[in-house]
Amino acid sequence: MSESQSILKLYGTDRSTCCQRVKVVAYEKELDLSLEAVDMMGKEHKQDAYLAKQPFGQIPYLDDNGFTLFQSRAICRYIAMKYPNQGTKLLPDASDIKAVSIFEQAINIEQADFDPNASGLTMQKLFLPKRGGKTDEEQLKKHVDGLRMKLDGFERILSKQKYLSGDEISLADLFALPYGTKVEICYPDFFHDSSRPNVRRWWDAISNRQSWKRVLVEAE
Repeated sequence: MSESQSILKLYGTDRSTCCQRVKVVAYEKELDLSLEAVDMMGKEHKQDAYLAKQPFGQIPYLDDNGFTLFQSRAICRYIAMKYPNQGTKLLPDASDIKAVSIFEQAINIEQADFDPNASGLTMQKLFLPKRGGKTDEEQLKKHVDGLRMKLDGFERILSKQKYLSGDEISLADLFALPYGTKVEICYPDFFHDSSRPNVRRWWDAISNRQSWKRVLVEAE
């Protein structure tokens, strides 16, 4: 089997938000992806053999025919760059400086403006109670209010274009799915506020993609 046809191995779990981020990108690119389960309860990710691949003891990491890479967003970029003409195009042409700059802007919007509040909200409302902890209501309100404010900015952007980096879907949109879905579990109408019709349109478009539906089924 040639390198271009090799099956990508992702070390992690189906329910990990970071693993889900990689999986949805791989499925958009119509790639075979083998999920190599990591025993989190048994602390496999803290053992020397695992730390040799992922020095921070986190999931996931990717093994592509011996080449290893960690950090989910970096893995997604690698996949999108390696297979530019397969499946959905998720990156702009490198020669189009303006398109690349707008794409990088969108990537930073997701990571700096969306993710901190969406993940913080999820931690307080969903993860902490599941782990026997107690929600800090002040922190929860901070993240809920913060995300709503950021979505006002999203609405302004999406009133002019279909997706975060333009009229075609990109990695930036897909990156928002794992924690956005957790937010929706906590607050089912969060992305359907009548004051943000374009956010609603955008969220419905990305969250109903077949690639994401497959990720969710595999996490059940």
